[in-house]
Amino acid sequence: MEQQLLTLEVVYALPERQKIMVVQVAAESTVEQAIEQSGIMQHFDDIDLTKNSVGIWNKTCKLSDQPRNGDRIEIYRPLVADPKEIRRRRAEKAKLEGRADKVTGGRLDEKRK
Repeated sequence: MEQQLLTLEVVYALPERQKIMVVQVAAESTVEQAIEQSGIMQHFDDIDLTKNSVGIWNKTCKLSDQPRNGDRIEIYRPLVADPKEIRRRRAEKAKLEGRADKVTGGRLDEKRK
């Protein structure tokens, strides 16, 4: 009896380069096994599966999840900055510069200027 194989893509990208690896794995393989079998970690030393999040088709998943044939497994880089913190800083700056209401943080009405 012939073992059924899945064909998957494993992808990782940096700002200056990206890599898409096509790999065939056993049907019962996990996301982690597919990543390891793809060999993509040999191309990027910053991939650490204990720290990097992973996903299938832009939806986060666990390393123990089982992909389906044709899935695209993505390895995500950690965020450089917290988006909420950046937004808070931008709002504070707008208040200090008089571009935002100091109480509500909303935009100032042009008529009230």
